[in-house]
Amino acid sequence: MNRKETILNFINDESYVPMKKKDMAAVLGIPENDMPELAKILDELESEGKILLSSKNRYLPVDSSDVISGTFRGSGRGFGFVTPTVGEDIYIAQEDTHSAMDGDKVLLRLKAPEHKDKKREGKIFKITERANDSIVGTYRPNKNFGFVIPNDTKLGKDIFIPKGKDMNAKKGQKVVVKITKWPDKDKKPEGIITEILGYSSELGVDVLCILKKHGINEEFENDVLNQADKISETITQKDLADREDFRDKTVITIDGADAKDLDDAVCVEKENEIYRLSVHIADVTHYIPENSPLDKDALRRGTSVYFTDRVVPMLPKKLSNGVCSLNPGEDKLTLSVVMVINSKGDLVSHHITKGVIKTKERMTYDDVSKILENHTELCKKYSHITDSIKSMHELAQILRENRMAKGSIDFDFPETKIETDEKGVPVNVYKYRTGIANQIIEEFMLMANKTIAENFYWMDIPFVYRIHEQPSLEKLSSFNDFLKPMGLRIQGNEPHPMEFAKMLSKIKGTDKELLISKVMLRSLMKAKYSNSNDGHFGLAFKYYCHFTSPIRRYPDLAIHRIIKEFITRGIDDRRAEQLEKFTVIAAEKSSEAEIRAMEAEREAEDMKKAEYMIRHIGEQFTAIISSVTGFGFFAELENGIEGLVRLADLRNDYYVYNDSDFTLTGKNSGKTYKVGDTVEIIVANANKELRQIDFYPAEENLYGRY
Repeated sequence: MNRKETILNFINDESYVPMKKKDMAAVLGIPENDMPELAKILDELESEGKILLSSKNRYLPVDSSDVISGTFRGSGRGFGFVTPTVGEDIYIAQEDTHSAMDGDKVLLRLKAPEHKDKKREGKIFKITERANDSIVGTYRPNKNFGFVIPNDTKLGKDIFIPKGKDMNAKKGQKVVVKITKWPDKDKKPEGIITEILGYSSELGVDVLCILKKHGINEEFENDVLNQADKISETITQKDLADREDFRDKTVITIDGADAKDLDDAVCVEKENEIYRLSVHIADVTHYIPENSPLDKDALRRGTSVYFTDRVVPMLPKKLSNGVCSLNPGEDKLTLSVVMVINSKGDLVSHHITKGVIKTKERMTYDDVSKILENHTELCKKYSHITDSIKSMHELAQILRENRMAKGSIDFDFPETKIETDEKGVPVNVYKYRTGIANQIIEEFMLMANKTIAENFYWMDIPFVYRIHEQPSLEKLSSFNDFLKPMGLRIQGNEPHPMEFAKMLSKIKGTDKELLISKVMLRSLMKAKYSNSNDGHFGLAFKYYCHFTSPIRRYPDLAIHRIIKEFITRGIDDRRAEQLEKFTVIAAEKSSEAEIRAMEAEREAEDMKKAEYMIRHIGEQFTAIISSVTGFGFFAELENGIEGLVRLADLRNDYYVYNDSDFTLTGKNSGKTYKVGDTVEIIVANANKELRQIDFYPAEENLYGRY
């Protein structure tokens, strides 16, 4: 039994009397120098909802069967929901929020439902962790004080700014405010302004607000930049020691035309029916020592963040775009995995090595796709690598067929591209699907990631894996309830991913494809990083990691260091113990950073879409219903932009929402709105700051709105 379990059992014992930390230490015989560890354990138990701290600083036992921990999600209208660690969301009425704000970690107890068919409701009794100690918003001055109205409407509370704590901010300016007092009952939160970002109309302030909201820093600290500046761009003979030389091979990079951080290169050699696939990844850890300023900063950042008009890189540009980037015609250091694959797509053998390459060409996805379509001029220009590209295509097709045959789930949702001018103003928005060349790189990277993960799993070495867990029984049951009226079902309580893949194949091309695909996606768990190999359900892989992007993802950089250390000098028990602790931290922080980056990128994209649609207010478009809710439906234009048609604007009938099949049905007319229906809409409004677009049904225009 470890110390944490001992202390929990002590507090839960029937004879326990609530006591303070020092009293507990005295009773348990904990020496003074172990007090920090006791404090840490007690804090952990409290945050996990296993014990409570009273107003008199005494620790109390908790009936854990009665307490649920989770994250509060505000609505901006007082009430909210808590997303628990396991299970569906729990509704929290305004009077039961305990002054929680959006994103806060909370403890709650369930309330008895008023009706049998009503969903779960709860009452928050403790906030264990505040999510927003700094908030971005708009300053509104008063005579003796001011307020900051948060950009994030889900926070639901203005922040009071005392006199003299406003940095002389002007009315309407975007500011960053640090919370000094949290809300309590009817009292607003209180804070001080720490940074003035500028007016929202000023160039770049819109995206800057999103960066600040999510704690993403564009600037690097001086110690990080100083370390980067000292890195030599010249490769010496010492650097080449113990490296396999691939410089005579036909190695190329294939990326988007605007990519600058080229961290992967590939080579395929075919002999009879055997393929030799070499995946070369930038050896970033050669330049970033463990626990150096660069390494610590990369761990804090976790990932590069990509916006429509800029990139916030994980590493300084000297590294991401220069020293580490696999630029054409330059000697570059790599960590490489060479895989021998047969004609069925099965791995025959492999080896992992430190390498050096000199890429023959820097290819774009578009050009590679055109070469495979026999574009005359490009085939002539790249005649020296055309055969190699064709072999790559052959192998990628084999790998994809093999992967799909084993149950890999493939959602075919097109992506949206937003083009901006030099001022960051969106000038074009369109949907696109990835081409043949994208699939080549995708299959090669998947194969490399899978091979590396399996190799190090069986070495029994601490590692960072990319995992995707099986859907929960609750989510699976809910999905099957949705499928039942259509005569469909996912078989088994622990279904193989093949069941989901077969479902997608069965509905492909039908009018149910979009609806079922979206509901299926929501029924699956979210992928994350872990130091435990729990497999990747969506890919149907037993072993998987992220190895191929160390320039822009910290988990990849972390395992590169482990891999190189193992193949160079081995890892003893003492070092394995250190790495075990490190991989837990790296996985946790990387998962958090990924969520932070995704939310920031999504908000920036939604903002730019709303900004683009401002100039189209009053115009009519054909749209496809993409989702239906109890307050209306979302419709998607051909360019991928979504807008909300509110229930209140469907005036020709009284519409009832059916949550079992996601439809709105007119009570009198029987008219139904469902996912996949084509509708004519008029753009009613677009708000860049709120990132909202409102549509109005064109058939309702007889009421004279436009």
